[in-house]
Amino acid sequence: MAHTFTQIYIQAVFAVAARQNLIRPEFKEELQKYMTGIVRKQKQKMIQINCMPDHTHMLIGMEPDIALSDLMSDVKSGSTDFIRRKKWIRGRFTWQEGFGAFSYSRSQLDSVSRYIRNQEKHHAKRSFKDEYVGLLDKFGIAYEPKYLFEFFTDD
Repeated sequence: MAHTFTQIYIQAVFAVAARQNLIRPEFKEELQKYMTGIVRKQKQKMIQINCMPDHTHMLIGMEPDIALSDLMSDVKSGSTDFIRRKKWIRGRFTWQEGFGAFSYSRSQLDSVSRYIRNQEKHHAKRSFKDEYVGLLDKFGIAYEPKYLFEFFTDD
């Protein structure tokens, strides 16, 4: 797109189906590299990624030539196929439907990157459910609680 100048930063957050703890620490780095490759193949920039056992955070610098929903679909379907080919889990791996997306300015990139990198520390004090609902509330995103994610009832 000639003469189009943009700077779009998005944090995407999505969970493993039924929020199961299926992303094992020993596979995390390889999965993150694979997901980064999907983002780069779509000519977007992965700024930060962190796969937790039950969810993933990605901070992406986006160009306007792809819809975020298309990029997330590519990341989720491609990484699902990758995990299945690797046979990292027994049974069938899948991500939950949908994702959260939150926009940031350039001046916020360092703090958002640090937040994503330090997910293990955050979740020692706060559940993913609380974190996710907190992001929705912080950004003023209206939601119906029953449609958020399939959370186990022990949360």
